[in-house]
Amino acid sequence: MLFNSYGFIFIYLPIVLLGFFWLARVGENLSAAWLACASLFFYGYWNPNYVLLLLLSIISNYAFGLWIARTDLIIKNRSLNKKQVLIGAITANLLLLAYYKYANFFVDSINGVADVNWQIAEIILPLGISFFTFTQIAFLVDTYQGKVKEFNFIHYTLFVTYFPHLIAGPVLHHKEMMPQFSLTSTYRFKYENMVVGCAIFFIGLFKKVVLADGLSMFVGPVFNAPGIGVHLTFIEAWGGALCYTLQLYFDFSGYSDMAIGLSRMFGVVLPLNFHSPYKSVNIIEFWRRWHMTLSRFLRDYLYFALGGNRKGTSRRYINLMATMLLGGLWHGAGWTFVIWGGLHGVFLSLNHAWHVLRRRLGQDPEQPLSKPAHLMSVLFTFLVVSFAWVFFRADDLHHAMTIVQAMLGQNGFDLHAANSLVSHTTRNYLLIAMSIVWLAPNTQQIMQNFRPALDTPIRMTVTRLVWKPSYKWALIHAFAAMISLMSLSELSEFIYFQF
Repeated sequence: MLFNSYGFIFIYLPIVLLGFFWLARVGENLSAAWLACASLFFYGYWNPNYVLLLLLSIISNYAFGLWIARTDLIIKNRSLNKKQVLIGAITANLLLLAYYKYANFFVDSINGVADVNWQIAEIILPLGISFFTFTQIAFLVDTYQGKVKEFNFIHYTLFVTYFPHLIAGPVLHHKEMMPQFSLTSTYRFKYENMVVGCAIFFIGLFKKVVLADGLSMFVGPVFNAPGIGVHLTFIEAWGGALCYTLQLYFDFSGYSDMAIGLSRMFGVVLPLNFHSPYKSVNIIEFWRRWHMTLSRFLRDYLYFALGGNRKGTSRRYINLMATMLLGGLWHGAGWTFVIWGGLHGVFLSLNHAWHVLRRRLGQDPEQPLSKPAHLMSVLFTFLVVSFAWVFFRADDLHHAMTIVQAMLGQNGFDLHAANSLVSHTTRNYLLIAMSIVWLAPNTQQIMQNFRPALDTPIRMTVTRLVWKPSYKWALIHAFAAMISLMSLSELSEFIYFQF
C-alpha cells in the first residue's frame, strides 16, 4: 500500500484513525494494539507472506532485549555476559538482512570473478527490511547501554511496525518513541494535531506526485540510453543527472513530510529526516541534512564502533571510508551502490582534510562564509552530489560509466543537437525545481510554530511563508491537495521503497 494512493487516503487512513481514537476510550493498550495490527496489515498488503517474517523478527529481538537487560545470564551452567548476547543478537539480524538482501548479489559476484555457475533461487526482498532491522539493532544497543527503560511488548511491536516509518524510514530510536506511546495525551484526539498533520501530509504529497513524478519522465530516457546504444551528449547526460538529483530530492522529501504528517495525526512526533540537503555548503553538512536518521545510525553504531576519530588521522579516514562503503551497500545490493558510497567516503575524507588544513592556517571552518563563497560552495557541493547520484540510479556499472563519460565531455559538447533529450520543457522543470530547492523555505521552516518534528533546528530564520491557521493557508492547501489527488491516476512507488 502506498501513501500516494486513493485506497490509503480515503479508506485505510480514516478507518485506522477512527479506530485508534475510539478504542482509546476503552483502553490505551487496546488502542496501541489496534495501531500495531493496522500497521501489520499495511505491511502485509504488499505481500502477506512476509508478515510472519516481520513478526518473528519482532519477537526475537524483543526477547534478546529482555535477555540483555538482565545482569546475570546462565545457560547450561555457562555464564554469558551482556556483550556476548548483544553480539549474537546483532549477528542474527545482520545474517537475516544479508540473506534476503545480498545472497543473490554475492552469488552473482562470485560467478563473475571465479567463472563458475552457482545458482540459488531468486530471493524477493521484503519491503522495509533494512529499516526495521536497523531500528531493532539500535534498540538492542540502547538496551545494552542502559537507555531502554520500558519493555511493554505492545508498545515495542508498535515501535517497530508503526506504518508511517515502516517502509522507508526514518530509522527510529527506542528512547524517542516509547515515551510518546506511553503518554495519555497521545491517545486523545486534538484538532491541532489533525490540522497540522494534514497540512504537512499534503505538502509532501504535492512534492511526490507533482514535482518528483513530473521530473521522472525526463530521467528514464537518459538513463535508458546506454542500454539501447544511444550516445549522450554533454548536455543530455548532465540534464538527466540533474533531473534525477531533483526527482530523488522531492521524492524522499515528500515521503519524509508525509510520514511526519501522518504520525502527527496520531499525536506522535517523528524525528526529522530531511532538512534542505541541497543547501549544504559541503559534503559534511550534506550528510547532516540528508537521511538524517540513517546518518545518525551509521555514525553512532558503525563509525564510532570502528573508533571514529579517536585512533589517529589515518584511522579516521579508514573508518569514514568503511562506513560509507557499507552505507552504500545498505542502499542496494550492487557494485554501483558500493561505488556511490565509496565516492561519498572520498568526498567526506577530502572535506575533513580541508578543514584540518584550514585550522592549521588559523581559520575556523565553522565560521559563515562570505555570500559569494557560500553560493559557490553550495553549487559545487550540489554538482558533486549530482555526479555521484549517477551510480545510485544507473542499472549497472557499464551504464553508469557511459553516462559519466558523456558528463565529462567525451561524447562532445553539442549544445544544439536536434534530437536532444533535454527539451525546452525539461529545462523549465529544472528551473522551477531548482528555484524551489534553493529559494523556498522547507516544510520544517513553514511549520516552525507547531514543532513539526523531533530535533527540528531551534533557530529558524525564515519569516515568510510561515504557516498558521487561516483562510489563506486553507485555500493554498486545498489547491495543493486537489492538484495532488488529480495526479494519483498513475501510482508510483517511492524510490527508497526498494532499499
